[in-house]
Amino acid sequence: MTNNKKSILFALGAILFWSTVATAFKLTLQGMSNSQLLFYSSLTSVIVLFFIAYSNSPKELKQFFSKHHLKNNIALGLINPFIYYLILFEAYSVLPAQEAQPINLTWPLIISIFSALFLKQKLSLRTVIGLIISFTGVVVIATRGNLFSLHFHNLYGVILALSSSFIWASFWILNLLDSREESVKLFGSFFFGTVFTGLYIFFFGSFGPVEIKYILGAVYIGLFEMGITFFLWLKALSLSDNKAKTSTMVYLFPVISLFFIALVLKEALFTSSIIGLILIVGGILIQQLGKKEEL
Repeated sequence: MTNNKKSILFALGAILFWSTVATAFKLTLQGMSNSQLLFYSSLTSVIVLFFIAYSNSPKELKQFFSKHHLKNNIALGLINPFIYYLILFEAYSVLPAQEAQPINLTWPLIISIFSALFLKQKLSLRTVIGLIISFTGVVVIATRGNLFSLHFHNLYGVILALSSSFIWASFWILNLLDSREESVKLFGSFFFGTVFTGLYIFFFGSFGPVEIKYILGAVYIGLFEMGITFFLWLKALSLSDNKAKTSTMVYLFPVISLFFIALVLKEALFTSSIIGLILIVGGILIQQLGKKEEL
C-alpha cells in the first residue's frame, strides 16, 4: 500500500471518530456536569498524549518543566482545554447538537481574522467572501431559517458556541507562536488544563458520584476528540503527498456527524441546520481554496 493510500485511511479514521463526538457530548452530558466531563476526558487525553509526545519528541518532553515551557504550557492549558471546553460543553447542553457543532466549526474563519489582526497577514477578498457566507450560515442556524426576522431561538447557546470558536482561534494563534513539536505542546496544555479543571471542581463542584457509563463516555471523548484522533490526523498529513487536499477532507466530518445525531440522538434535523452547515463549510472551503492558490 502506498503512503498516499495510507494517508487517506488515517484521515478517514480521524474523520469518522470526530463525526461521533457531537453525539458523545450530548449523551455524556446527560449524566455529568460540564466540568466533570472535561476533567475525566482531559485526564484520559493526557495519558494518550504523553505516549504520543514521548514517541515523537522525548528530548522536548524532558524540558516540560523548564521556565519558558512551563509558562507556555500554563497559558495554553488555561485557554484549551479549560476555558474552551467548559464553554463548548455548556453550548452543547443548551443547544441541539445539530446547531452547536456547525456554529463551533467557524473557528477557521476566526483564525483568519486573528491572523490579520495579530500576525499582520493579509485578509484577501476571497477570505472576506468566505467569512460573509459562513456567518450567514450561523445566522440561518441561530434563527432556524427566520433570517429576516432575526428571531434567535436560543441566543445564549449561539453566543456560547460562537465564543468557543474565538477561544479556539486564540489558542491556535498562541500555539503557532510556540515552536515546540505539536504533540508536546498538546500534552502540556492538556496536563495543565486537567489541573485547572480539577481545582475548579474541588472548589466549585464535585468529582462524583457518576455512573460508570458516563465515565466511559468521557473516556471515549478523551480518546477520540482529544487524543488518538489527533495522532491519526497528524499521521495522515505526514504521509500525504498533497497536504492541502488532505486538510480539506476534515470538513466531511460535520456532514457525517449529522447522520449520527439523527440516528443516535433522534434529533429531527432542521432544514435550517443543513442549509447553515452547507453555508459554513462552503465559506471555509472558499477561504481554504484561496490559500492554496496563494501558495
